[in-house]
Amino acid sequence: MAQSSDATDADAPTREIRLVENPDGQWTARDLDVGVSAQGESRTAALDALDAVVAAVRGEGGHEPTDDELRALGIEPEAARSSGELPDVLK
Repeated sequence: MAQSSDATDADAPTREIRLVENPDGQWTARDLDVGVSAQGESRTAALDALDAVVAAVRGEGGHEPTDDELRALGIEPEAARSSGELPDVLK
């Protein structure tokens, strides 16, 4: 198990992560405090993916998709943007 420490108190763990190599060669990283996991082809990839998942869960990650990203998914950007008003069914 890996633990990171706060710079102000080196003895108190602030995040506990479990890192496991799977039988298929993939790696799984699990944040035990947040209760989420991520996989990657390497330990570094699994930890990077876990950081992204934890950030998203905490509301610190992600971004508004760009027009190019929407088009790459086959979505017309203007159709995807809301006018700000909720449809009647959601009011």
